[in-house]
Amino acid sequence: MLWALSVPMQASVNEVANEPDSVFLFSYADREGNSGLKFAWSPDGKSWFSVADGYEYVKSDFGPWGRAKKMFRPQLMQSRTDGGWCCIWTLSEKGEALGCASSADLLKWGRQSYFPVSERGKHLPADIVPATEGKAVIGGREEYGWMQRAPYATIEQLIRYAEHKKFRQIQNDERMEQDVVRFAGLKPVEATIRVQTSQAKPISEHLIGIFFEDINYSADGGLYAELVQNRDFEYSSRDGSHQGWDNGYAWSVQGDNATLSIATDRPIHANNPHYAVFDLKQPGAALQNDGFDGISLKKGEKYDFSFFARVADGSKGGKMSVRLLDQEGREVAQAMVNVSSKEWKKQKAVLTANADVRAAVLALQPQVAGTYHLDMVSLFPRNTFRGHENGLRADLAQTLADLKPRFVRFPGGCVAHGDGVDNIYDWKGSIGPLEARKPLRNLWGYHQTRGLGYFEYFRFCEDIGAEPVPVLAAGVPCQNSGTCSHHATGELGCNGQQGGIPMEEMGAYVQDILDLIEYANGDARKTVWGKKRAEAGHPKPFNLKYIGIGNEDLITDVFEERFTMIYRAVKEKYPEITVIGTVGPFYEGTDYDEGWELATRLGVPMVDEHYYVAPGWMIHNQDYYDGYDRTKPKVYLGEYAAHLPGRPSNIETALAEALYLTTVERNGDVVSMTSYAPLLAKENHTQWTPDLIYFNNTEVKPTVDYYTQQMFGQNAGSEYVASTVSLSNTQDAVRKRIGVSVVKDEITGDYIVKLVNLLPVEVAAKVKLDDVALVNPSAVKTVLAGNPKDKEAKSVSSVFEVAGNEFPYAMPAYSFTVIRIHQNEPQ
Repeated sequence: MLWALSVPMQASVNEVANEPDSVFLFSYADREGNSGLKFAWSPDGKSWFSVADGYEYVKSDFGPWGRAKKMFRPQLMQSRTDGGWCCIWTLSEKGEALGCASSADLLKWGRQSYFPVSERGKHLPADIVPATEGKAVIGGREEYGWMQRAPYATIEQLIRYAEHKKFRQIQNDERMEQDVVRFAGLKPVEATIRVQTSQAKPISEHLIGIFFEDINYSADGGLYAELVQNRDFEYSSRDGSHQGWDNGYAWSVQGDNATLSIATDRPIHANNPHYAVFDLKQPGAALQNDGFDGISLKKGEKYDFSFFARVADGSKGGKMSVRLLDQEGREVAQAMVNVSSKEWKKQKAVLTANADVRAAVLALQPQVAGTYHLDMVSLFPRNTFRGHENGLRADLAQTLADLKPRFVRFPGGCVAHGDGVDNIYDWKGSIGPLEARKPLRNLWGYHQTRGLGYFEYFRFCEDIGAEPVPVLAAGVPCQNSGTCSHHATGELGCNGQQGGIPMEEMGAYVQDILDLIEYANGDARKTVWGKKRAEAGHPKPFNLKYIGIGNEDLITDVFEERFTMIYRAVKEKYPEITVIGTVGPFYEGTDYDEGWELATRLGVPMVDEHYYVAPGWMIHNQDYYDGYDRTKPKVYLGEYAAHLPGRPSNIETALAEALYLTTVERNGDVVSMTSYAPLLAKENHTQWTPDLIYFNNTEVKPTVDYYTQQMFGQNAGSEYVASTVSLSNTQDAVRKRIGVSVVKDEITGDYIVKLVNLLPVEVAAKVKLDDVALVNPSAVKTVLAGNPKDKEAKSVSSVFEVAGNEFPYAMPAYSFTVIRIHQNEPQ
């Protein structure tokens, strides 16, 4: 087609004589809205060439996850005044709302904003260079977009940028399965590792921790030891995970002449409005619950049963049998309670299992006809972690404790800031008596009883000697929200991220955050929330030091206004608390840049970085933190993992993480904390893989990646000791696959040498500890090794002989080794 050009050609100085000064630049996105901003160029406005094969230079981040984030009809505009660029696009085919982002060079884009069509003029550059709307055939397909003149140097810059990104992607995609070609003919490598013990620097003592999020049924049906599913009769189809979820889910009536219904008249508590009505016309029928994939029982162990019950008007009630039945209906445990009160009354009983059962059911069988009201029906193993009531599943909690984590981040990432404003996790709704706690729809698609609430999180941290790190929303919900809030209007209102908590409600929300700090640390007699903590059974403060505000949020104006308000309030009232900010979900990009700029400007002491990357990224980015400015905020690497196609957990992912963690230890003066994510996943109930630990009702199954975390957690140091590595093979690919980190534990005096070998051949190492005379040393060696695809490998420890300050060690192919050297007193 013909283009009506009203803008004179922008001249530029060309170093190559046969290149044009300027060309036609065409900006567009896929007509279906599934792509980001693309470019094509033409020397004459007729023949068009794709720029970097359709590379997407900016994508819309409005709306729920994945392909729900749309960009329609992007219009690229340039300012005559400063040459900067602005891109405006519609967020849906309806075109009721727009998105906007700006860039100085078309490569790095600033924060996005979203607004009604009526506000379009407010977001345009002051002095626009006009562009022409039209069509262009690109790669055989007709596209709609906008055309304008641009220097040819701009096209070259766009291509170089994309080519660099593609090259880095090729590096990131390197796999160990390619090693047979990459390292064909490679001989065993020799390495001399000289540890300069006189050159040490302090590093964080909280480097290895855990991040708990209620994803993959990590809490209810998982770490939280409750065995009854839907104990509160508050399940709802709105919870989202299962077809047919309702208030009676997981419950059934066995036998005749009885019905189950749900009522809301005079509930136990307003936060728990639903309860069961079991109408029994004739004795014999029972109300049964099949738990979470059944109720697992162990022979000889005791189980604490409780429920709230009353009888309806016109019923006198009587004895009720509480039984546990195996898969064949045989009785495994039995107790009797009496239900005769007209008001809610809590009843308790203890059941002792007489057999091991994989999937038992709980059966409540009244002995007298009548109408019974039941709620908060609960069954807990007596053997919880540390024996706490309302406690944690002992084997799962111990597996976490065995990591020796220095902190626990909770209650989640996306779960914390929720799906829409109305789903933001309110900590106050998770404390107090269980019947008064407010259930919450889980963003990952199921129901949260919140029996595992803030009090239990704090108590668990105390039990395992870890710092509590609660994370709260920064006044905005998950950037991927797809749920309308109660005050939502129009297309923009249904995206909770952009709406945020209304500013007139932010004062109360900020106070909630301040109240949390008082709940954790306040005096048990002199403060309101300190008293509530004491009433829960913990008069002593929990000694909270850290609090996270936000979770990998979009850094928008909406976010900045609310985060700033929260941060300044916490800093003013509790200057001793370390506030952890957020810099988006990736290791680069707009939110990363904008988040860092905001945190630096405000003086936020620490920021939370997240990135899930391929093992190749960890190999080729070992210098990632080396250049970080030590005068800026510290780093908490709050979520990370190595991801392969298909998302397995195996030796390849575990060793890549080990290699990367050696570089994190090297930068332990700027990186203060790290936590792999996600932590837990129940088999057959996963919303995300990989996870660190899998489990079912009877087994806990740590992954290979778990042992990497454990080896670092159990062998942490307080000082990083400098070392140099000399190799017999200086190929870049070889050098990058050998990792060394040496730390010292000041409390024990131990030197801890960590050695990672990602090569398919052995590395014969000589380790020399300079400037130290080891006195009567002893050592323990722990090794994680195997075939790259091995999903079952575990770490193995053994005694290691160290005669002096110099010793040999043959690093096995594909291995991670920790050698812990202890100096004993002279004999």
